[in-house]
Amino acid sequence: MAADTSRSVAKAADGETTLAARGPSRTTATGSPRGGIRRALATHWYAWAMIAPVVLVLGVIVGWPLVRGVYLSLTNANERNVARTIGVRHIDATYEFVGLDNYADVLGDPVFWQRLVWTVVWTVACVSITFVLGLTLATMLNRQFRGRAAYRMALILPWAVPGFVSVFAWRFLFNRDNGILNKVLDGGGISAIPWLDDPTWAKLSVIAVNVWLGIPFMMVALLGGLQSIPAELYEAAEMDGAGPWQRFRHITLPGLRAVSMTVILLSTIWTFNMFPVIFLLTRGGPGDSTEILVTQAFREAFIASPRDFAGSAAWGVLILGLLMIFALVYRRSLRKQGEVW
Repeated sequence: MAADTSRSVAKAADGETTLAARGPSRTTATGSPRGGIRRALATHWYAWAMIAPVVLVLGVIVGWPLVRGVYLSLTNANERNVARTIGVRHIDATYEFVGLDNYADVLGDPVFWQRLVWTVVWTVACVSITFVLGLTLATMLNRQFRGRAAYRMALILPWAVPGFVSVFAWRFLFNRDNGILNKVLDGGGISAIPWLDDPTWAKLSVIAVNVWLGIPFMMVALLGGLQSIPAELYEAAEMDGAGPWQRFRHITLPGLRAVSMTVILLSTIWTFNMFPVIFLLTRGGPGDSTEILVTQAFREAFIASPRDFAGSAAWGVLILGLLMIFALVYRRSLRKQGEVW
């Protein structure tokens, strides 16, 4: 019996040793990245099939132009040396690779820094005013009163109107000779204001129009955030003797932090690249006083003679780089504040 017991123990030990020897190899095989991808495809094939068209469309619409733009920014391409067809004659491209010369030229040009300063001022002013007005209107509409639905619809109306229609309407209002605003001022004995003819007034005008277009989005987003704050918090604070300002400061603002951070980021990116308002309202004028970075890039590619495709691409890549840097810094600041984004 002792011999049989020792043999069985030895076999068990040998079996454990064999399993232990085989265990790591199996784990390694199943834990390889290739095996994980195969399992994910096999398990979630339906999800991958659903998002594949979206990925393909984004790759064609966004990815290819981005890659092409980066490539052109490293060449000396302009309308004189790109491939083109005149009648039945085809002319091949003759532009060459020049490396980072375009970026050096743009960064060394005082025009870039002038446009950058005004773009930052324009963005900060628009986003700040839009946020304050949107929060004010959202706070007012979060209360119960008669006709609240009608007021909400009226304030969302600018969002429903196409942007170019709104800008052209404001251009008519700002007309110096026949505009409604100057007609009203003239009726009050005030001389006409050169809304779009004076650099300072033109800057104020484009900011006002962009704020008017941006308030509905800001108001709706913040109103949704306000409605997600539990009413019990306000009731408890009121019972503790907290005043309206204290309730707003210690309940409303912290409750809106997550929504506010998101809408401020989106509004900043949209305003930084808000081409239609500037181009359709002032064309960058008077002179070039209201030109921002994106309108300057458009001018380089489609208005300047000869049209500088490489220089315009360099402007575009720099704009993208600035926004990426801002997003990374913004994300890091949110993480320091405890926000997950």
